[in-house]
Amino acid sequence: MQLSEQEVIRREKLSKLNALGIDAFPAAEYKFTDTSKSIKENFAEGKKVKLAGRLMSRRIQGKASFAELQDSEGKIQVYFNRDEICKGEDKTLYNEVYKHLLDIGDIIGIEGELFTTQVGEMTVKVSNFTLLTKTLRPLPQPRTDEEGNVFDAFNDPELRYRQRYVDLIVNPQVKEVFIKRTKLFNAMRTYFNNAGYFEVETPILQAIPGGAAAKPFISHHNALDIPLYLRIANELYLKRLIVGGFDGVYEFSKNFRNEGMDRTHNPEFTAMEIYVAYKDYNWMMDFTEKLLEFSAIQVNGTTDSTFGEHTINWKAPYPRVSMTEAIQKFTGFDITGKSEEEIFTFAKSIGVEVDESMGKGKLIDEIFGEKCEGKFIQPTFITDYPIEMSPLTKKHRSKEGLTERFELMVCGKEIANAYSELNDPIDQRERFESQMQLSERGDDEAMFIDNDFLRALEYGMPPTSGLGIGMDRLIMFLTNNESIQEVLFFPQMRPEKVLPKVELSEDDELLLKLLNQNNGEMSLNDLKEQSKFSGKKWDKSSKNLSKNNLIKIEKTDDVVSVKIV
Repeated sequence: MQLSEQEVIRREKLSKLNALGIDAFPAAEYKFTDTSKSIKENFAEGKKVKLAGRLMSRRIQGKASFAELQDSEGKIQVYFNRDEICKGEDKTLYNEVYKHLLDIGDIIGIEGELFTTQVGEMTVKVSNFTLLTKTLRPLPQPRTDEEGNVFDAFNDPELRYRQRYVDLIVNPQVKEVFIKRTKLFNAMRTYFNNAGYFEVETPILQAIPGGAAAKPFISHHNALDIPLYLRIANELYLKRLIVGGFDGVYEFSKNFRNEGMDRTHNPEFTAMEIYVAYKDYNWMMDFTEKLLEFSAIQVNGTTDSTFGEHTINWKAPYPRVSMTEAIQKFTGFDITGKSEEEIFTFAKSIGVEVDESMGKGKLIDEIFGEKCEGKFIQPTFITDYPIEMSPLTKKHRSKEGLTERFELMVCGKEIANAYSELNDPIDQRERFESQMQLSERGDDEAMFIDNDFLRALEYGMPPTSGLGIGMDRLIMFLTNNESIQEVLFFPQMRPEKVLPKVELSEDDELLLKLLNQNNGEMSLNDLKEQSKFSGKKWDKSSKNLSKNNLIKIEKTDDVVSVKIV
């Protein structure tokens, strides 16, 4: 393992702590009574406190030092004084341990009393401190110049998502997104439970990946010697429970779809699905808009949320526009009664990418997605989808060729999908068979036939309405985040690049150190000047680093720069 200079120094400090008999990773419980937040909310001069947290900054001035401690609820200033901490002749705890063996990022417990500084800042005067964890890697340390410009901030998205633990430490505002995420789940649970509905769990490993049109992840069960799929949806299992006699069931489910990744799609995502017996999609629209109004208030304290340049108003009711009306409004084309060939020809004529494997439903979906979806900014129900797009949905009671389905659009994205659920087992079998025909044409997202689900329907499912909401996408809209990776603690990432094991000379390491100190990039002239290398040394070291793909030298606008790869 190649260690940086800082990592080597921290390990040396660890050895010195051990030599002093100080356990840098103690096992005993540390009982604290206060937090940074509770101290500020209940501040009283002279009050005794005990708290724990991470040392985030310090300003040592001889025998005294101001520092900043960060815990799970915020930051607070602490004051270390050598003679307060070391009452006797032995000043080792301050002079050696605090000043020289502690580092930014170390986790400590402190005891002391509260006071207010001359500039009015609430502060803890430390009477005793305990090392709870010695950190072996340095935290990123942003710097701010006199003009307020910030340098070396930990803001590279790939690093932040891959090392979320560091992101949460040095960018504590990120935690607020995840607090709001939990508030959203709690709000929905409260709403459903108050309505008398029952939270359940259904299988993640499924023999048939049903309930949606999507490409599944495939696994294998060794003991049974059968293929299994990570679920793409939990819909068909929840409907089985309605057959079994539950009047209302819901689940927050982890779903998996083996498809593309972008700013709004992660292969693992969270959906909420709820099914209520004896209801239809009209009732579900009323229910959904009230649910989202309630949830927005619980998360943000208001029915408004900001998303990019838009202010979204979640207050019910929401407009209702049929898919046919939307396509006609934005393309001038009426899909009513049109054949698959006519729709295919029209889609090509307006520049929508289509291919021969697409059936009528997929063609309509592509037209809507390309030409209409982005037009709906405020929450809007798009209703009455063509039957070819909706294999699990009841036929519309009065509109030929359509189904009783809606999707909720917000800022051009779908966040909810709902039906009057198809409960006719004969019709359902025919729909599944139509999906199989699409699969034979090459559509790898077409649904499988689930014979056990058909058997369940033959025992009788009451009239039912179901709703699915993409929880990740919804929290994006409630927290003003345009990337799904911002609302997932650990989004899926490409494999991390492993640096080659390279023998580096002292000169090589010096060049890398200088580059790291300058945010990974310097002009060639500046790097040469700061390294003070002779021409021969420079050539040897730069060639070795370039050959091993550790640096690259580029010319842009007559400036030659050196960058860490």
